[in-house]
Amino acid sequence: MAGDAGLVLVFKAVVTEHINAREGNVTFLFALGDITQKGYEKKRAKLLAPYIPQTQGKYGISVQIKRVDPALQKEPRNQTPTPAATSASSSSKYHRARSGGARDERYRSDIHTEAVQAALAHHKEQKMALPMPTKRRSTFVQSPADVCTPPDTSSASEDEGSLRRQAALSAALHQSLQNAESWINRSIQGSSTSSSASSTLSHGDGKGTSGSLADVFANSRIENFSIPPDVTATTSSSSSSARPATIDLPPSGIVKGMHKGSNRASLMDTADGVPVSSRVSTKIQQLLNTLKRPKRPPLKEFFVDDFEEIVEVPQPDPNQPKPEGRQMTPVKGEPLGVICNWPPALEAALQRWGTTQARCPCLTALDVTGKPVYTLTYGKLWSRSLKLAYTLLNKLGTKNEPVLKPGDRVALVYPNNDPVMFMVAFYGCLLAEVIPVPIEVPLTRKDAGGQQIGFLLGSCGITLALTTEVCLKGLPKTQNGEIVQFKGWPRLKWVVTDSKYLSKSPKDWQPSISTAGTEPAYIEYKTSKEGSVMGVTVSRIAMLAHCQALSQACSYSEGETIVNVLDFKKDAGLWHGMLTSHGLKPEAICPCATSPEAMTVAIRRPGVPGAPLPGRAVLSMNGLSYGVIRVNTEDKNSALTVQDVGHVMPGGMMCIVKPDGSPQLCKTDEIGEICVSSRTGGMMYYGLTGVTKNMFEVIPVNSAGSPVGDTPFVRSGLLGFVGPGSLVFVVGKMDGLLTVSGRRHNADDIVATGLAVESIKTVYRGRIAVFSVSVFYDERIVVVAEQRPDASEEDSFQWMSRVLQAIDSIHQVGVYCLALVPANTLPKTPLGGIHLSQTKQHFLEGFLHPCNILMCPHTCVTNLPKPRQKQPGVGPASVMVGNLVAGKRIAQAAGRDLGQIEENDLVRKHQFLTEVLQWRAQATPDHTLFLLLNAKGTTVCTATCLQLHKRAERIASALYDKGHLNAGDNVVLLYPPGIELIVAFYGCLYAGCIPVTVRPPHAQNLTATLPTVRMIVDVSKAACILTTQALLRLLKSREAATAVDVKTWPAIIDTGETFSVLDPTEIFKAVYSLPLCLLLQMSHSAVSALCRAIKLQCELYSSRQIAICLDPYCGLGFTLWCLCSVYSGHQSILIPPMELESNLFLWLSTVSQYKIRDTFCSYSVMELCTKGLGNQMEVLKARGINLSCVRTCVVVAEERPRISLTQSFSKLFKDIGLSSRAVSTTFGSRVNVAICLQGTSGPDPTTVYVDLKSLRHDRVRLVERGAPQSLLLSESGKILPGVKVIIVNPETKGPVGDSHLGEIWVNSPHTASGYYTIYDNESLQADHFNTRLSFGDAAQTFWARTGYLGFVRRTELTAASGDRHDALYVVGALDETLELRGLRYHPIDIETSVSRTHRSIAECAVFTWTNLLVVVVELCGCEQEALDLVPLVTNVVLEEHYLIVGVVVVVDPGVIPINSRGEKQRMHLRDSFLADQLDPIYVAYNM
Repeated sequence: MAGDAGLVLVFKAVVTEHINAREGNVTFLFALGDITQKGYEKKRAKLLAPYIPQTQGKYGISVQIKRVDPALQKEPRNQTPTPAATSASSSSKYHRARSGGARDERYRSDIHTEAVQAALAHHKEQKMALPMPTKRRSTFVQSPADVCTPPDTSSASEDEGSLRRQAALSAALHQSLQNAESWINRSIQGSSTSSSASSTLSHGDGKGTSGSLADVFANSRIENFSIPPDVTATTSSSSSSARPATIDLPPSGIVKGMHKGSNRASLMDTADGVPVSSRVSTKIQQLLNTLKRPKRPPLKEFFVDDFEEIVEVPQPDPNQPKPEGRQMTPVKGEPLGVICNWPPALEAALQRWGTTQARCPCLTALDVTGKPVYTLTYGKLWSRSLKLAYTLLNKLGTKNEPVLKPGDRVALVYPNNDPVMFMVAFYGCLLAEVIPVPIEVPLTRKDAGGQQIGFLLGSCGITLALTTEVCLKGLPKTQNGEIVQFKGWPRLKWVVTDSKYLSKSPKDWQPSISTAGTEPAYIEYKTSKEGSVMGVTVSRIAMLAHCQALSQACSYSEGETIVNVLDFKKDAGLWHGMLTSHGLKPEAICPCATSPEAMTVAIRRPGVPGAPLPGRAVLSMNGLSYGVIRVNTEDKNSALTVQDVGHVMPGGMMCIVKPDGSPQLCKTDEIGEICVSSRTGGMMYYGLTGVTKNMFEVIPVNSAGSPVGDTPFVRSGLLGFVGPGSLVFVVGKMDGLLTVSGRRHNADDIVATGLAVESIKTVYRGRIAVFSVSVFYDERIVVVAEQRPDASEEDSFQWMSRVLQAIDSIHQVGVYCLALVPANTLPKTPLGGIHLSQTKQHFLEGFLHPCNILMCPHTCVTNLPKPRQKQPGVGPASVMVGNLVAGKRIAQAAGRDLGQIEENDLVRKHQFLTEVLQWRAQATPDHTLFLLLNAKGTTVCTATCLQLHKRAERIASALYDKGHLNAGDNVVLLYPPGIELIVAFYGCLYAGCIPVTVRPPHAQNLTATLPTVRMIVDVSKAACILTTQALLRLLKSREAATAVDVKTWPAIIDTGETFSVLDPTEIFKAVYSLPLCLLLQMSHSAVSALCRAIKLQCELYSSRQIAICLDPYCGLGFTLWCLCSVYSGHQSILIPPMELESNLFLWLSTVSQYKIRDTFCSYSVMELCTKGLGNQMEVLKARGINLSCVRTCVVVAEERPRISLTQSFSKLFKDIGLSSRAVSTTFGSRVNVAICLQGTSGPDPTTVYVDLKSLRHDRVRLVERGAPQSLLLSESGKILPGVKVIIVNPETKGPVGDSHLGEIWVNSPHTASGYYTIYDNESLQADHFNTRLSFGDAAQTFWARTGYLGFVRRTELTAASGDRHDALYVVGALDETLELRGLRYHPIDIETSVSRTHRSIAECAVFTWTNLLVVVVELCGCEQEALDLVPLVTNVVLEEHYLIVGVVVVVDPGVIPINSRGEKQRMHLRDSFLADQLDPIYVAYNM
């Protein structure tokens, strides 16, 4: 067969192994099937006997694996050993072959392992104190798919003592992280983009450091420890060369955790001087100490406009290597030989050999033990392919309506252990002139990447799938026995191709075999880096030419045998190769480079004994990261050894072009993408014209942009260069390229580094995935590994820390996230490898379920904007002048003028509430003021004007008679929401006492709620307590005695008892000069003014009814519940919010039943109805609930309007008549409980979109809906009559323009006069309640500071006065804002971003501690999802807010404290966290 050597490629034998793991194929035979090592050795010895030097002994192969020619002892890097043309003897199990434990061998390299160990040893004398994550014991029970993995018993729970954690961390630090402290120093002050390996390693010799961790801490310098380091503000004053050998740590720097019951906790001051006793604060201090150093590349100094935050653009390193060679010229292979009897098509070759040499073996399939299972001769191949072709064309449909016609596409679905059937089907399709599309056997409906395969099948118009009978029986079935519909797949008709189901063709029927042309022959699927699947179309002429080129390159002769252990359905397995393994004769190893698009790119020609050894290059990894070829002379630890893959294919031409941008030819010393021009490559991506042009029709250009020739090239997807002697070197794949800060790194190199760091104890079967994710304008490297079931927490943490260090030392790049997942849980490719794109998708969507995770954003993120430096010396006068010059008006607004509103007799005669009540008791005694409803919606108590007056007199008598109180004494009112509270309130006013309304303690949670009651009683110096009989028993119960000292309560009066009513003239001692309310001191006249303003705004008259579902203890809720009805005479229907817990329909059904026009509620009530009744709309309609009567539904709040909740509520209940205009909000604060309230008249509330980035600079910039970084804000109702507001700079106290954010100051008749306090701090009172502007026309007016930030915008709407309406927008509380990086952040904005990152986040809260941002998230899913939240939270805060999260705390639902108004108590949460009282599921300390 000398003349027809190429015909061997008609699958004469079985093809080669792929040396290079980069092509995604299995490396060793035992990796393809789960066979034993002994069976593997025996099998390999039998297969390789012709190639093994005869001098070896019986076990020569296994010995030779480790002893290879030095020239071959390299990292298996570029060798994509040749795609072989023959079909494989695949020794796999039934459906698919798994790579098992051999994956790490793909990346194993003795040289690289030594380099990693040497790099780690460079820092041997130095230590690192990394805070180990805190994990609850029950959290991570590993549950891999194939192996039952026991739960992790080595992790210390949050409640355990410190011994285990301290011993574990000490062991990890002492045994394996000796080098790590300097690494942390270096990696923080340096990014991952150091210019050379030597510079990163030159600071590793820390002399004089102590040998133990305690010594390091004892010898550490402690400077200015009382001032917490600001790790959020990056300065460029520190040089990256100044790297101390030790970290400054406090004396208590060792990681300690005390048991909750232990009293011997180390005390440490927080930033505000509060001593904290917890291991949490110690860990945070450790984290701060690792973050004190500046990052490696100092940020450049430049001016940052306040208006826009500028992301730091990485500047090119001036010392980076640059290509210096000349522009390369395309390299040509030897010409193709001219053969006279070359067949016109591959099918013709099959026909020739099937008829002339019918008995010659074509393919032999082996089982897992190496024994031949079946031998297919050329005659059988020809006859069976002929039968299949005839069946496909003539037997599947009718004569007039055939199912298949020439040119149609069919899917070939064959298992890896049946190459014979696949070969018959492949050639049967070629003979029938239909186009085969080989794919993997689907195992489940949700195989990794299965949906993308389905997309390819659909785009190819495939309706028919060929398979074997055995395979068909093994496919997943429905209950009816039908094959399941695989996700994303088109509906397929399955055809079995076993011989007994095929029809023999008539003797006069012959297939049509035409001369090979450019028509498609077959389609091979290829998965891109992003996971999409494309079909590479190969023409018949390319298939034939490829056979000829391979035959010539490999010098095939008749009778040769080729062994294939690759996937025979695609790529190299479908084409060609020769078995390469350690232990073969050197001249027998012929690596090649292949890709689906270019097919065989280059191959090393078979050598002869004694020939020179192949080419070898030792390259600098630093140079490679810049795309430049440099021989490594600096540091052997950061060198890469690669060998050639031979020469260009015969008849082909090769060039190297730049991987990015236009296809410009590279210089001779530059790395680029290999492009090939020949007739032997693919022709297109099926159905993808645009991508095809960019990949298959590339015309290289020179540096000037002019085309070089007119020959089109095909991009191979391989990165490499052409070396001396036209040898081709491959250094990586485009799909494995990670471009970080302008430098290119190879994913497989990082995998190899990870495996070289003693991974055997931690990593399961060497399964490591490396990919990059785009976060904050750059790519970030993520490393995910499967953790061995028996790996301990300490081993895992130790390995992770060392991997971070090794990658930083060798590759000079930081790892953004390193995660360990339970064994066998990463998505798998059909051959058992890790499905990268699916793994990346799971990571980004929060479905990885890691059991350990380490985030290093402080190390990697070096492009944050420069912190804002506030400009000194700009006074309020300058700001005002600047606003005037810019045409901006001063931000102020006012409600209607009270003086213009007519006064009636009531207002003139009865100015105070007690007088009003007495007047109403005489004028309208039977008019009902209050109705109290229970959970069933029935009225349990009412109060008419007269009843209220009489009952109040009884209370006043009790205070006078039993309490012996004097006018001006303070009285605590301890009642559940109801009419009794109102009665007691007016009773106190009648007696001249000052009432203090207090929320009663919760019977089921006395330990938490009773101390608060006790504190208020003590602070108010109450002379007595008025309460109910039930609460009286509770206050004196045994349970209460465990929480507080019950013997020291003041006198407690049960108002349910019967009292003798004294003469009203004796008891009525109302003193109008005293404050009406105590803790917030409001005078009687201020309360009357408040009630009057609300009456005018809401048009409240005696004929009106309103429904109130609010807590009545403070603020506007108290005012509406207790005061307004008495003043205005309207009827209030009282619905205690706690009743909604047992009857969600109560509030809405009451509003519907009484046809209420105005109703008031809290956010917590609205949220309860939205979540609880959202899916019960039909039930609401069935109950006859109709909300079309509602004119205003007002949410009472002291915060920014929750516009998403109010909009959801409006949309949800629109179906039962709720008007979209009805819902509005109020705004009040402690100094003035009602500043804004929508009311019945005036324009609807307006909304605006503002730029979030500008808000951080205290600027207001309106943007369009949908703009990036936009925030939707709603007006907080209309300003009440008599109220004036002005927006003020809280620092300079000067007025600001309407384009600025500032503190809202208020002036009105109903402003409170001060706080009741036991500390007589007059300056504080004056600053809050009676302050003046520092400049401007309004400087003579006294203002009260609300403590809230907001802005005023003039709208196009018309107010009731006829002027243009000024809208007030509340942004957030001033004391809750976070000052980070010189900018002002509002917690709710960060929390909103965090809440939408994952479906399992129920609630979240943020706060800062020593300039670290701490995010607490409540997990409502299973605990295995806890660690999924850590990278998602870090990503979203970085992307949307330009902040690095310091600590992520995952807790159970309900841990974040929320008050009765639905507001988060962030400071309480902060104190609980620092006191170690949260019992978190997981605490991650981002480094």
